[in-house]
Amino acid sequence: MFTDRHLEAFRRDGCVVIADFISPDTVADLRQRIDGLLQSFDPADHPLTTFATGQTQEQKHIGDQYFFDSADKTSFFLEEEAVDGQGRLVVEASRAVNKIGHGLHLTEPVFAKLTHSEHIKDIARKLEYEDPRVLQSMVICKQPGIGGAVPWHQDSTFLYTQPLSACGFWLALEDCTVNNGCLEYIPGSHLATPVTRRFVRRTDSNGCGTEMIDIPGVAAASGGDGVERASEMKIEVAAGSLVLIDGQVLHRSSHNYSPKSRWVYTFHVVDGKCTYDQRNWLQMPAGGELTRL
Repeated sequence: MFTDRHLEAFRRDGCVVIADFISPDTVADLRQRIDGLLQSFDPADHPLTTFATGQTQEQKHIGDQYFFDSADKTSFFLEEEAVDGQGRLVVEASRAVNKIGHGLHLTEPVFAKLTHSEHIKDIARKLEYEDPRVLQSMVICKQPGIGGAVPWHQDSTFLYTQPLSACGFWLALEDCTVNNGCLEYIPGSHLATPVTRRFVRRTDSNGCGTEMIDIPGVAAASGGDGVERASEMKIEVAAGSLVLIDGQVLHRSSHNYSPKSRWVYTFHVVDGKCTYDQRNWLQMPAGGELTRL
């Protein structure tokens, strides 16, 4: 499934596609469960927390208690355009959800089975993880017409370890095209673009909240990302494909103005031998630990 050629391309480009990684039957099972979760979403039982990615140089990010408590739960986060200025839904509830997360590998058996499959473990071994740990598992819906754009970013900014170790496993559950907001990335940017900032919980008197902070000794040494943005590549893939994304590679996705959704299941792996500190926004409940793969 994950060949030496895939590994070579991943090391070189920071991103690689493995077509037909999961079967149509598995895709159907995952989609059926997602549909069930979307139909069960009741705004009366959940806060209308929108998912705002913002620009990494700004403070436009979510950071309420519902967000912080989602590490081991099935939580619902809404598209920004699904909620009006008065905090009311402007579309039906099941079409308002941007993502479901961040603990699907713990709460949902069908996602847990896939996440802990031998094929996934084989990739982790070939990527030379010594103690692979799973975090931030989620479904991203990219809803028709209102699916928000995600700006250029590096996953290790949000899933920071010392040294860096994050890798994204991104599974397409629908065909992902330019029209419905497929992934885009800059090949080789993981080798040329240092991670200079990190996304952390705020520690001031404002309580809940998040902020971007400089990484000492890295931000000062960086004179820009050093990458030619014109080299970006669009990743159009069929349902069932797996996209591996190095935590340091620059990537994004555009707004979905099309009439078709773009469902994916994604999770990240970090190495348990690396330091994952208490400033990271995602923390397991007291006494817990990041899930061993």
